Amino acid sequence: MITQAMGKLKKKEEAVFLRKKITLLRAFSLLIGTMVGSGIFISPTGVLKNSGNVGLSLVVWFACGILSMFGALSYAELGTRITKSGGHYIYILETLGPLPGFLFLWAEYFAIRPANSAVVALAFGRYILEPFFAPCAAPLLAVKLVALLGYYIVLILNSWSVSWSAKLQTILSIVKLVALTLIIVPGMMLLAQGHTENFQDAFNDQTLVLDKLPLAFYAGMFAYSGWFQTSFVREELVKPERNIPLAVIVSVITVIVGYMLTNVSYYTVLTATDVLASQAVAVSFARKAFRSLISVVPVLVSLSCFGTMNGGIFTFSRTLFVASREGQWPPLFSMIHIQRHTPLPAVMLMFPLVTAMICVGDLYHLLNFFSFSRWLFIGLATLGLIVHRCRHPEISSPFKISLIYGTRSSRRRWDGFSTASSIC
Repeated sequence: MITQAMGKLKKKEEAVFLRKKITLLRAFSLLIGTMVGSGIFISPTGVLKNSGNVGLSLVVWFACGILSMFGALSYAELGTRITKSGGHYIYILETLGPLPGFLFLWAEYFAIRPANSAVVALAFGRYILEPFFAPCAAPLLAVKLVALLGYYIVLILNSWSVSWSAKLQTILSIVKLVALTLIIVPGMMLLAQGHTENFQDAFNDQTLVLDKLPLAFYAGMFAYSGWFQTSFVREELVKPERNIPLAVIVSVITVIVGYMLTNVSYYTVLTATDVLASQAVAVSFARKAFRSLISVVPVLVSLSCFGTMNGGIFTFSRTLFVASREGQWPPLFSMIHIQRHTPLPAVMLMFPLVTAMICVGDLYHLLNFFSFSRWLFIGLATLGLIVHRCRHPEISSPFKISLIYGTRSSRRRWDGFSTASSIC
C-alpha cells in the first residue's frame, strides 16, 4: 500500500516539467512574432538620424540583417549541440564557464531585459493611443499607463497557460505580416509609378554622421533582435534538431526581405525630414499613403508590439528557470505550477523592474542603454560555439555551419540538406 502510494507520488513529481508543446509552426511564429515587433516601426528614425542619409541607412538595415543571420546560424548549431533551454545564459555557461554565465544573468535581469521590455511596452502605448490624439502626440502619462496595462496583460497570460500564449503568438505573427504588407504594397506601387524623388542624392556625404554609426547599428539590430528566441525554449521544442535550424533560417530570411521592402516603402512616401520628425513612422506613412486606413495601421502596429512583449516574457522566464536549476539563481524560480505547467515565479519576477523603467524611462534612451550589453554577451555566446567545438569534438551535431577557422572540412547531412562545416 505504502509502496503504491509512493509510486503514485513519484509519478506525480516526475510529471511536473515543461512540456514539449512548441511545434515548427509555433517556433516560426515565436521568431517572427519577436523579431517583427516595435523595432521596424520605431527604429527607422534612429537608424536615419545616426547614419545621416537615406542610402547609408538602407545599407545599415541590410548589414544588420546579415549580422543577424550569422548569429542565428551560430545559435542554431548551439541549439543542436546543447540540449538545455536558457538561450544566451546556458550557451555562455556551457561554453565559457560559470563566471561569464553568472555575469550575463545579472546583467540580463537588472538592465538588458527590463529595458528591452520597457521599450516595446512604450512603443505599444504610443501606437495604440495615436489614433485618438492625431495629429497631436499622445500625452506621455497616458502612453506610460497604457504601456503598463499591456505589459501586465501579457504577464497574466504567460502565468496562466503555455498553450494560450503560444497560440496567441501564432495569431499575432499573422497580424505582424499583415501590418508590414499594408506598408510594403502601397510603397511598392508608388515606387513602380516613378515616385523616386526621395531617393535622389541618397548618399549625400554632407549629412553623414559616421561618429554615430554604432548607434544606427544599435537601432537596426534592435529591430532584428528575436532570432535567438528558440534557444530559450529548447527543451519545449518538438524535434529541436530539425525544427530549430528550419525555423531560424526561414524566419530570418523572411524578416530581412520584409524589413528592406518596408524601409524602401517608408522612403518612397516620406522624406528624410518626415522620418526624423516622426514619433510613429508607420502612422506618418499611413497618413500620407492612404488616409482611409489611418486608424487601422496603429492598431496593427500595437498588436505587433503586444506579440513582441508576449514572446519576450515567454522566453525570458525560461532563462530564470534554467538558471535556478543550474544553481546560479534562487531555487524558487525553478518551480513550475503543478496544474498549468508554467514557470510562474520566473514569469512574475520582472514585474517591478519593468514597471520602474516604463515609469521613469524614455524610449530611445532605454534602447541605447541596453544595446551594448546585449550584443556583447551575444558575441560571447557566438564565440562559445568555437570553444565548444574545440573542447568537445566527440559531439556529433546534426546541423553545422561553416566557420572561418580550422584546416579540415567535412560534409554532413541534415534532413536532406547538406551543410559545409569546418572543425577545430
